[in-house]
Amino acid sequence: MATKLLALCIRNESRGDLSPRPHYPSMPKFPKGVAAEETSLAAGAEAKALFSVMGMTCSACAGSVEKAIKRLPGIREAVVDVLNNRAQVMFFPNYVNAETIRETIEDVGFQATLIYDEGNEKSILICRIRIKGMTCTSCSTTVESALQAIDGVQKAQVALATKEADVHYDPKIVSYNQLLQTIEDTGFEGILITAGEHMSRIELEVDGVRTDRSMRILEQSLQALPGVQSVDFDSEIKKISLYYKSYMTGPRSFIHVIETTGSRCFKARIFPGGEAGRDSHRKEEIKQYFRVFLWSLVFTIPVFLTSMVFMYIPGIKHGLETKIVNNLMIGELMRWILATPVQFIIGQRFYTGAYKSLRHGSANMDVLIALGTNAAYFYSVYSVVRAATSPDFMGTDFFETSVILISFILLGKYLEVLTKGKTSDAIAKLMDLAPETAALLTLDEEGNVINEQEIDSRLIQKNDILKIIPGAKVASDGYVTWGQSHVNESMITGRSTTSTLNENGVLHIKATRVGSESSLSQIVRLVESAQMAKAPVQKFADRISKYFVPLVILLSFLTWLSWFLAGKYHSYPESWIPSSMDSFELSLQFGISVMVIACPCALGLATPTAVMVGTGVGAFQGVLIKGGQALESAHKVNCIVFDKTGTLTIGKPVVVNTRLMKNMVLQEFYELVAAAEVNSEHPLAKAIVEYAKKFREDEENPAWPGAKHFESITGHGVKAIVRNKEIIVGNKSLIVEHSIAVPIDAEEILAEAEGLAQTGILIAMDGQVAGVLSISDPLKPSAREVISILKSMKVRSIMVTGDNWGTANSIAKEVGIQTVIAEAKPDQKAEKVKDLQSSGYTVAMVGDGINDSPALVAADVGMAIGAGTDIAIEAADIVLVKSNLEDVITAIHLSRKTFTRIRLNYIWALGYNVLGIPIAAGALFPPTGFRLPPWIAGAAMAASSVSVVCCSLLLKNYKKPKVLDNLEVRGISIE
Repeated sequence: MATKLLALCIRNESRGDLSPRPHYPSMPKFPKGVAAEETSLAAGAEAKALFSVMGMTCSACAGSVEKAIKRLPGIREAVVDVLNNRAQVMFFPNYVNAETIRETIEDVGFQATLIYDEGNEKSILICRIRIKGMTCTSCSTTVESALQAIDGVQKAQVALATKEADVHYDPKIVSYNQLLQTIEDTGFEGILITAGEHMSRIELEVDGVRTDRSMRILEQSLQALPGVQSVDFDSEIKKISLYYKSYMTGPRSFIHVIETTGSRCFKARIFPGGEAGRDSHRKEEIKQYFRVFLWSLVFTIPVFLTSMVFMYIPGIKHGLETKIVNNLMIGELMRWILATPVQFIIGQRFYTGAYKSLRHGSANMDVLIALGTNAAYFYSVYSVVRAATSPDFMGTDFFETSVILISFILLGKYLEVLTKGKTSDAIAKLMDLAPETAALLTLDEEGNVINEQEIDSRLIQKNDILKIIPGAKVASDGYVTWGQSHVNESMITGRSTTSTLNENGVLHIKATRVGSESSLSQIVRLVESAQMAKAPVQKFADRISKYFVPLVILLSFLTWLSWFLAGKYHSYPESWIPSSMDSFELSLQFGISVMVIACPCALGLATPTAVMVGTGVGAFQGVLIKGGQALESAHKVNCIVFDKTGTLTIGKPVVVNTRLMKNMVLQEFYELVAAAEVNSEHPLAKAIVEYAKKFREDEENPAWPGAKHFESITGHGVKAIVRNKEIIVGNKSLIVEHSIAVPIDAEEILAEAEGLAQTGILIAMDGQVAGVLSISDPLKPSAREVISILKSMKVRSIMVTGDNWGTANSIAKEVGIQTVIAEAKPDQKAEKVKDLQSSGYTVAMVGDGINDSPALVAADVGMAIGAGTDIAIEAADIVLVKSNLEDVITAIHLSRKTFTRIRLNYIWALGYNVLGIPIAAGALFPPTGFRLPPWIAGAAMAASSVSVVCCSLLLKNYKKPKVLDNLEVRGISIE
């Protein structure tokens, strides 16, 4: 039952998966002069690469490709599959690489595309790091640039919204510790989440460790286990973190090793909250901001009261205005004392962030806050000191400006972190789908249950036998070893995988994929990766962020200078100046307001928060969107190209009619046809073989007669020699190409089948048509309604298929598609997509098979049916996990809603700055007397970020188009 839905790389465990083919003498595998004995030592570990090879039509083509590859040095084995247009090569990377092999195939005259390079995959790991201290787009850009500049880093993505980085790196060149050090050098704190893509991680709490020697013994014992990659011990909280390969070992093995090591005085269990990861970190961050905000209030409220409230209460006012030294008053001294901790202790984070930013040649929001609050604070200090030392100076302090400003910004940060946490609720909810416990069974040699134990589901290991009772969630991917039941698969993938629900009956299942390999973990990983990937529209905010802060500082200085000079030269009436200020202080207030009202954070959060919510909502709707690029392209789609088999139809063709053209026993006829077709992977071939089994009811897996000189003709059919008869199975064009006359009766049967939207297959034996098969593949429920809805959305629908024109036209007519391309080969499908793109269309391709992969890659948006092949899923940008056509509409509708939200975010973020900065600069002051005090400007700045995040959060209320609720879901039954 283990799903292949999210196996994002093709994993062929053996060459036996490929179809039989001729083999040719092996060519030299290594360079001349290098002995095989030397090579076995020097070549190093071998690697495997899988190529898509287009243009092969027969065994001769496969032979020429295979020979050319084997002539290269360092080739251990090469196998070419003409049926599936694939070549699998085992090679030694020290002598040859995948790119050289690909170029060699193209030199032979075929188009080659690398699908999977195990050598490269092994050398490139994906490290995920949590980054503390980032506040705006400038911070994330600085970290991303620093990581990208490291030798050995292939790609680095830093997401401000999640405060995480995904780094693709070569561990032979750079270690993850160096990545963490680079982040530290840029002025931020990096915390490793995972060091490799295919490793599971678990945290254990260990009691009884009292000495360093005990700790080293435990580390050595655990490190010795097969599959354990690294062991980290935190003695302060008694926590061991292990990275391991789940198919080799597991957490119960770790606990057993810990508890049996030494004098058996150690006890281990799952670390409380160890799996919370990002969620626990975010909760801690929320608590931290809230705690700091409360402390700031302790000092800010007295400052606010003494400067703005008590000054209007006669008795208290007199006390505060009591002079201590010269003109220094008690109130000013109190405010100075109370403001200093807020400015330098509570506000230390802004100094640190500003210093780190400026040290790397960039400027972020911390720079603006530090400059604005320092201007107010130090002018106030100057005013207080001058009043204390001069009997004539009467100044005004602005301590309330700096402390209230810092408090409001901390409040804004607290609300921002609080709301940003809700944008990634989708991942938390996905993780919550997994059951907390599982029933582990122990079996004897005969398979009888001898013990049942309830364990934490995180302790499940590969090959465990689990008991699933009615109403319980399936705790692991696996296959049923005993029992019968019905499993509700709708919770995630539409398949029997982790966290699906057992509805009736008791099942025993054998766990096959656990930890990071489980379907649920892969879905979570895909959603996390999607949330990390930036949408192209994000580049707009990144470009602005480079110049935003320097521009604001310049505008702030010009504002102060303009108002100062205007006051100095009496360019405005003195009545404009408040009684508590002079012209310099008024101009300083305007300058500070401009500096603190500007908000680069709102621009930086406009896209990623909406993408995070959009991809999370999509995952729960059965639409897995692989990042911002796919999301952005999908909202522009105005033309969709549909494959037929498995996309518009259910993809399970069945033989519905057989007509013989010569006298022979039907069983013998099907034995000959099945013997030829059993070597083909085509769905129609499988349908014929499956139907032929009905004539061999006594055998579950019948052995068909041997087929010699088998040949697959892509897009047409197959031919082979069976029992000394030449058997050709395929479409009419294949029969005609072999100069075989097609009887009128057969022509009429073909026409009748095509008129019924069925596929007609001709069978020729020894140069004569021996029979005609009619194969039907029913349409998916609501296919016609989906095409109609797309038309109402102004999206053009086109069908491209390798089937014959008659069947294609009948299917298209039934669903309401007007443009049809039939008898198309894979490369022709891709060419059609490119033709549509050159005509000005934004094209989406919906397919499910290997032959759809070139078109899925060529399209602006590739949508793969979840029940399709791994290659199609890998090539696609969006995966429709439930294989429902309605989800095509959902994907487009959701992307449009998401980008409407992104536009609103940008309009608000830009509009806020465009309108707010002039108002803060005093544009409304001359005509209306209205001005923004710096602390109100700071509050507005904090509110702008929160409002952008809240706007994105409204996407959580997304609902599918109502028209989809009204679709009549019809059942399909195949006899």
